[in-house]
Amino acid sequence: MLEREVSIINPLGLHARAAAKLVRLSRSFTSKVLLENRETNTTANAKSMLSILAMAAGIGSRLVIVVDGADEVTAADAVGELISGGFGEL
Repeated sequence: MLEREVSIINPLGLHARAAAKLVRLSRSFTSKVLLENRETNTTANAKSMLSILAMAAGIGSRLVIVVDGADEVTAADAVGELISGGFGEL
């Protein structure tokens, strides 16, 4: 199991379009991918649009990516890059 901390840097936060990109990417891996906001004590399945949107993670939110499975290193790197890159919106 791997954990990586990232911050939401895009101005609109983790909104529907960004969440859709995250879901598409996460579903391409066999590993379980979770997002945790330890400040608000919420966890989201990164393969579920509704779960991600329910987190209501705005700009500045610090999330921990938790990945567990056969391709966890690749998945953690890819999800981390997507979030750290502002979901391609910057």
